[in-house]
Amino acid sequence: MVVVEIPGRESLALEHAVFDLNGTLALDGRLIPGVEELFAAVARRLRCVILTGDTFGTGASLARTLDCPLEIVATGADKERIVGGLEGQAVAVGNGENDVAMLARAALGMAVLGPEGTSARALMAADLVVPDILCGLRLLLSPARLTATLRP
Repeated sequence: MVVVEIPGRESLALEHAVFDLNGTLALDGRLIPGVEELFAAVARRLRCVILTGDTFGTGASLARTLDCPLEIVATGADKERIVGGLEGQAVAVGNGENDVAMLARAALGMAVLGPEGTSARALMAADLVVPDILCGLRLLLSPARLTATLRP
């Protein structure tokens, strides 16, 4: 669990981390360098799941590398449904138009900027924006940084 105390707001008690794959954890169907080690550290604190439309057909292989459950989804509504069905609070991490609903639904929505680009609607749906996935994963490992960013 990752607890984020936010003065003036209800604290977050994150139990799950839901990640988009392509454009977020991976680029062109390959993990972004540095993701594997940081993802493993996050997975020791949060129950992680990867959601993907599997554009490049590498989802199963990458999920095995990350030792993480994978769900193939067809739409953003599928992603939102999965986040909404989790018991306990979740952080959702993504970059695309099909991530908008899950970012909005999660207790904490994190939009990732990166080499694939980021949907403007995803930026607007997120609670915070990070310059890349490595920064995002590090934030999940440093709750005090999240407090500093999210305090009113």
